[in-house]
Amino acid sequence: MPQSPRSVPVTFPHPALPLADWADCYELLVPGQATTAISAARRALGDFPAWVRALMWLRNAVVSPFGLKGSGAGGKHEMIGFFPIISQSSEQAVLGFDDTHLDFRIVVDVRQAGELAQRVSVTTLVRRKILLGKIYIAVITPFHRLIVKTMLARLARPLASIS
Repeated sequence: MPQSPRSVPVTFPHPALPLADWADCYELLVPGQATTAISAARRALGDFPAWVRALMWLRNAVVSPFGLKGSGAGGKHEMIGFFPIISQSSEQAVLGFDDTHLDFRIVVDVRQAGELAQRVSVTTLVRRKILLGKIYIAVITPFHRLIVKTMLARLARPLASIS
């Protein structure tokens, strides 16, 4: 039976977003073949299930009157799912963008956990700039946690069963 993602503490300041004032992190022990952070990010975040896409569509419809960027606001950056890639190495991929109400980063870290497994973590960092950013995070946090745990759990499944 595959493990479930577990919550782990985040240390501030975090190098990916030093001014972040909100964060969470989930990690999962992934058995089997070695992977890079960017590959793990693509597997976990590259193709959202229909229910997540529907939530993102609703989010974009609700925030657009406030002048906030929609998900997928990558501009000239390469994208994974809805998120622009900011930086990548074999051990870490950083995705995200800055907006008027908040800046956010999604950090996917991969580290070896013995010969036959890797520990993959997904850290979400947010710098809430204005009151709207604080309200936004308060409203979306329960959905965010469910989405992150669901997407991270996909890494424990065989490649052919991800959909």
